Amino acid sequence: MQQGNTIWNPERECAGREEMRRWQGQQLTAMIERMYNHVPFYKKKLREKGIEPGDIRSVDHLKLLPFTTKEDLRDNYPFALFTVPQSDVVRIHASSGTTGKPTVVGYTRKDIETWAEVVARSLAMAGIHRGDTIQVAYGYGPFTGGLGLHYGAEKIGATVIPTSSGNTRKQLQFMTDFNATVLACTPSYAAHLGESIRKEGIDPETVKLRAGVFGAEPWSDEMRRQIEKLFNIRAYDIYGLSEVIGPGVSMECECQCGNHIFEDHFIPEIIDPDTLEVLPDGAIGELVFTTVSKEAMPLLRYRTRDLTRLCREKCDCGRTLVRMEKCLGRTDDMLIIRGVNVFPSQIESVLMDMSETSPHYQLIIRRENNLDTLEVRVEISEQNWSDSIRELETIRRCIMQNIKSMLGISATIKLVEPNSIQRSEGKAQRIIDYRQ
Repeated sequence: MQQGNTIWNPERECAGREEMRRWQGQQLTAMIERMYNHVPFYKKKLREKGIEPGDIRSVDHLKLLPFTTKEDLRDNYPFALFTVPQSDVVRIHASSGTTGKPTVVGYTRKDIETWAEVVARSLAMAGIHRGDTIQVAYGYGPFTGGLGLHYGAEKIGATVIPTSSGNTRKQLQFMTDFNATVLACTPSYAAHLGESIRKEGIDPETVKLRAGVFGAEPWSDEMRRQIEKLFNIRAYDIYGLSEVIGPGVSMECECQCGNHIFEDHFIPEIIDPDTLEVLPDGAIGELVFTTVSKEAMPLLRYRTRDLTRLCREKCDCGRTLVRMEKCLGRTDDMLIIRGVNVFPSQIESVLMDMSETSPHYQLIIRRENNLDTLEVRVEISEQNWSDSIRELETIRRCIMQNIKSMLGISATIKLVEPNSIQRSEGKAQRIIDYRQ
């Protein structure tokens, strides 16, 4: 077990490639049989491909299998994709979808144990151990973030402060009074908490944080540096999806050269989102997962819509697990503006590189006279907001030029005063698209 930055489960995290492939193949074969026998949706999909359970004997056959989409989960709402009786389901979570039915995920007791295991591995990668006190400021409830981090933290033996999201003043009180050493929340909320320390007049010396575990939304390396500066901590990226298991699908180690995927549980692929062809390692495409160890609701080649690439080279940390690059964004978050693909993370990287701006911004997209327009609302830092009109205009022009250089298209830049963009206690709303 872990103390410091050693490895929580060396047998799995440092397995040879052939050993890992054998394990994955065994798990995949058993999963296909369960799906075929217990889920009419998957039985129909497999038969349409001419596949019977005995046909799938290794991960080499993965590319023959059908995909699963979020729409499939909604079409089978709530429990039609479960492979076990509901009496064996001990937990139900649901995604925070903004439209239509939520996506529902069930867990058996073994699934909960698996979830705690992969989050424990994740926290261990960040050097977190039983001597730490972890403030979990992800939302608790149907959203998987809070309880996922909670169970993993308890598994490594750390002290958990289950604050959930919201109530910023209470968050800061607990952080200082209880001597929290680790903060877990969305990066946008972490930035808000960091700014609030100064606004509330809290002595930074009373904040004992040394590490942060942030995820649930895309965030740039520039945002990472901003958060690290605000708290004087090291910030780590954790990745997960409610549909796959929740947080703990992958995690950064101390080398911070990509997130290690726990591929003994989640087999990754990268596909071309248009042709659906599997892409080679190193190519950017859509991330797909097959959840070979889940009991209640395994998923076959689930299309995440997240864009990234894979690397299978052994990491300097000693782990052999495949790594995924920090997500560029989501295919459904990608904006096409005047024929150009635009991701919020690209604009964030421009803004975070400038000392005059805060980590809070919004993208406003409109269609005027059949032409798409992009407006970027940017909060100016407090020390720069009081500057002269001439100086603010210089900042605005600099942002405009940097964005045009990055994207190849022009954007209208609107500078707004500090704290004027609504803060999020969960995932930040970065995009307002009036074209739809």
